[in-house]
Parts: sequence; structure tokens; C-alpha cells
Amino acid sequence: MQVSDTLKVNVKLFATFRVGRFVAEAREYPVGTRIVDIIRELQIPEPEIGIIMLNSRHAEPDHQLKDGDNLGIFPQVGGG
Repeated sequence: MQVSDTLKVNVKLFATFRVGRFVAEAREYPVGTRIVDIIRELQIPEPEIGIIMLNSRHAEPDHQLKDGDNLGIFPQVGGG
């Protein structure tokens, strides 16, 4: 059995983060990739992030991803 050096992550973007990007994609990353690496690759300004969900739970940007993870990135909610 060969160990893969990549992992597949299902990335879903919400609201304004979809503009010029995508809604949802299965993407391949090197083993050791963290959530913040994906955020930077997608050029999402970190201060604009409201919630990060990983497998339906809150997650921190420095969390290391595993094969098959489901990642959701939500912008901050504005209003007044």
C-alpha cells in the first residue's frame, strides 16, 4: 500500500467569498496543509473571515487538514 503525499479537501465558500472564486470544489493539497494555507491561496483577507467550519465544527486557521475534510469559510456578518 502506497501512502499518498496529497489530500483531498472539499472547500465551500459563502457569501462575498464566492465572488470571483467558486461556491464549492473538491481540491487537492499537499499533506501538512493548514486552513490558513488555503485562505492565503484563495487570497481571502484574513480579517474579513467570520467563521471557519471544519467537518461541521468551529476550527482555527492553523488547524492541519486531513484527507476528506469538509471546510467552510464564512465572511463576517455586517449590519447595523
